[in-house]
Amino acid sequence: MGLTASVLAIDAGNSKTDVAVVAADGEILATARAGGFRPPVVGVEQAVDEVATAVAEAYAAAGVTSVAHVSACLANADFPFEEEQLAAALATRAWGATVAVRNDTFAIFRAGVTEPRGVAVVCGAGINCVGMRPDGRTARFPALGRISGDWGGGWGLAEEALWHAARAEDGRGERTALARALPAYFGYDSMLALIEALHREDVEPARRHELTPVLFATAADGDPVARAVVDRLAQEVVAMAVVALTRLELLDEETPVLLGGGVLAGGHPQLDDGVRELLAARAPKAVPRVVRARPVLGAALLGLDVVGAGVSVQERVRAYFEG
Repeated sequence: MGLTASVLAIDAGNSKTDVAVVAADGEILATARAGGFRPPVVGVEQAVDEVATAVAEAYAAAGVTSVAHVSACLANADFPFEEEQLAAALATRAWGATVAVRNDTFAIFRAGVTEPRGVAVVCGAGINCVGMRPDGRTARFPALGRISGDWGGGWGLAEEALWHAARAEDGRGERTALARALPAYFGYDSMLALIEALHREDVEPARRHELTPVLFATAADGDPVARAVVDRLAQEVVAMAVVALTRLELLDEETPVLLGGGVLAGGHPQLDDGVRELLAARAPKAVPRVVRARPVLGAALLGLDVVGAGVSVQERVRAYFEG
C-alpha cells in the first residue's frame, strides 16, 4: 500500500485540468495536467475520467494511493445540486477519505486572499463572480450564460466581435477593423468567407475563442467598435463585483476585489483601467488586484483549510505556486 498524503487539489476548467498532491507539511509531491472538464457536453462520468488521467499521473509520481481530503474546484458546478452530484462522482473514485466540490471560481478567490473575505470576478472562457465573508456568508451567480443574465467571457467576446464584423461587412452595422482582422486571423479575405467556414466547420467551433485576443488587439489599435466591446466588459465585471459586495455588506469596508482568468489577467490596459475607474466610482473602498497564480493553488488552500493546516504549511504551498 502506498502513502497517504494530505490533500488532492483539483482545478478543472473548461479548457484544462490541473491537479496537485500536497503532503501534510505543505510539500507539493506531484502535479499533473489533463484536458478540460465539460460534463454538460460529455456527461459526468466521461468528464471525471479526464480528471482521473491527471490524478493517476500525479499519484504515480508522488508514490501515493489516496489522500485525507479531495478539494475540487470544478467548472460547471453552478448550483448546489451540481456540486453534490459531482462530489458523489468523485467519491466513487476513492481518491481520498473526504471530498468537497466547489465552483472553480472559488479557486481564484482563495488563491488571492489569506482569509475568506472579499470578492473575485473571473473572466476566462465564461464570466463568473463569487464573494465570501469569514462568517461563511457567500454571494454567487448561476453563470450559465445569457439565460442567467451573463455577458462576457472569452466565448461571448468572440461571438460579439463576429457579430459586429459581419454587420460591418454587409452594411447593417458600423464600420470596424474587426471585419478585416477576424477573417485574416484564420486566413480568409472576408467575413463572408469566414462565416461560411465556421458554418461548414472548416474552422472548428472550438477555435472561435481564439478571436478574443484579436478583439483586444483591434481595440488597442483604436477601433471604436472594438473599444466599445472592451468598455462593456469592464462594466459587466464591475457590475458583478458591486452586486456581490452589496449582498455581503462590504461596500463600506476596504475589501479585496480579485480579478482572474485568462481575460482579466491578460494585461489589457483599456480593460484594466476601465475596471479600476468604474470600481473607484461605484465601490471606492474596493481594492482591485489581479490574481495570476495557477488556480490549483486556491483548490489546495481550500483543502488545507478543511484539514486544519497551519499558516506555515499554507505559506509553503503558496510559495511553490507563486515562486
